[in-house]
Amino acid sequence: MYIRKQRLLTPGPTPLYPPALHAMMASDIHHRTEDFRKVYRSCLADLKEVMGTAHDLLMFAASGTGAMDAAVSNLFSKGDKVVVCSAGKFGERWAEIAKAYGLDATVLTAPYGDVVTPQRVEAALAQEPATKGVFVQASETSTGAMHDVEAMGRAISKTGAIFVVDAITGFGTMPLDIDGWGLDVAIGGSQKAFMIPPGLAFMSVSPKAWKLAETATLPHYYFNLKKEKKSGDAGESSWTPATSLILALAEALRYVKQLGMPHLIVNAQMLAQATRAAVQALGLELFAPGSPGSSVTAVKAPAGMDSGVIVKEFRSRFGAIIANGQGTMKGQIFRVAHLGYFDFADLFGVVAELEIILNANGHPVQYGTGVAAVEEVYAHAAVEPQTKKA
Repeated sequence: MYIRKQRLLTPGPTPLYPPALHAMMASDIHHRTEDFRKVYRSCLADLKEVMGTAHDLLMFAASGTGAMDAAVSNLFSKGDKVVVCSAGKFGERWAEIAKAYGLDATVLTAPYGDVVTPQRVEAALAQEPATKGVFVQASETSTGAMHDVEAMGRAISKTGAIFVVDAITGFGTMPLDIDGWGLDVAIGGSQKAFMIPPGLAFMSVSPKAWKLAETATLPHYYFNLKKEKKSGDAGESSWTPATSLILALAEALRYVKQLGMPHLIVNAQMLAQATRAAVQALGLELFAPGSPGSSVTAVKAPAGMDSGVIVKEFRSRFGAIIANGQGTMKGQIFRVAHLGYFDFADLFGVVAELEIILNANGHPVQYGTGVAAVEEVYAHAAVEPQTKKA
């Protein structure tokens, strides 16, 4: 009761990988030296490896939105026809960026908690063959839903359009075959499954996307993909890099390579499965039951209760920080993250805390009900296989 450790349980920023945090202490290094170039080159190479792509890989000192902005400003021209898939707060961001740069956007919307189907994308492309790009979130973190980017990619690859995917919370939580599925631009961010603080954005760029860049006329300066590619090939960034974050990223990538990206994904998927089982056992309703992702689980607050109460109770009682709903869902849902440096011990605590909070706020539950559901998933995934091996 008297000691409360702060625990970060949001879908970004996420808990830090301790050796990556320690690596940041060596950041009194000059970025135009061979020592730093070795680190920078290794980060670009390791990012390509863990992301599973042969495409060019670029990195910026920015949040993920910076890379989203760069994808539009470097690859398109004013008036270009594009398709934007919008099923949440971050889909709306794609629409806002497209509008800011004067693109002619057809916005395919879906209600919060739902997704835009590949069939709708295919139909939009058939209706407008001159479409030059399609934008989507692999994982729409504001709602907990996941888009079928594989099927979308198959449809888009048959056309002249490029497929631009915000995979910021998709990496490390869902399979993403960038090259095989036709993801021409795939965007990631440091503060998600890569387990370091916010401030780095990275993106893969396909030959098809580079070809479109040759005719693009939108203005850009800091976010210059061609300039960044040339600098990266020389082991440098075009501008002053976030040296401390890059040192942290190098350490985190070593861990992801050791763990294996498929195992990182399975970890998130198991935590998401267990969370869904727990909240349903407690009589709560999932917000995106049709296409649930593994980056975060969105849960409807009990009838008559503002989800902000639950968020505040987590922090005031336990020092735990979870996420409220965003946009129109604020006050209606709360979100628990699974991406990056999370394990089952974290989840046992989160669900036990939720049980206490629900009971204290007029939603009676039997203590241990949700925790037991998490234990069942864990036992099936980890304990039983070990027993069989023995």
